[in-house]
Amino acid sequence: MATVMAPPIADPTGPRSTPLPSRNPLPLSSSQETQVRELYFKRVRNKCADEVRDFAACCTSRTFTATIMCRREQKAMNVCMMKYATQDEQDAAREEWFATMDKRREEREVKEVKRKEDEKFWREWWAKDEAKRGGGVGDGGRKP
Repeated sequence: MATVMAPPIADPTGPRSTPLPSRNPLPLSSSQETQVRELYFKRVRNKCADEVRDFAACCTSRTFTATIMCRREQKAMNVCMMKYATQDEQDAAREEWFATMDKRREEREVKEVKRKEDEKFWREWWAKDEAKRGGGVGDGGRKP
């Protein structure tokens, strides 16, 4: 008689079999992902600022010959960027984006309040408020 073996029980406290690609698995909208990507590229460029500066200085006053004449600087810049363009750097940029979410929201709220104040000022300045004018648009200010 054959014995049936039970499958091994997985340890719930053990490591996951499929690790998440990021420490922040929260899905973001397309525009939010673009903001994270811009922050990521900015962080990489800041780490390679010297190499980028050297390449830009070499390319100054050159046109199509920049590809040939500045090959060494371009290679150094690309090596630096490849060195820092990692998943860990993307995760750090995403974490920074999440950390500054409240600050960006407050800035948007302040900007919206200022926009409403400016709109109110300009409506008063140009007498655009219909209740104060007493007439409709296009009637020439005539009363019936």
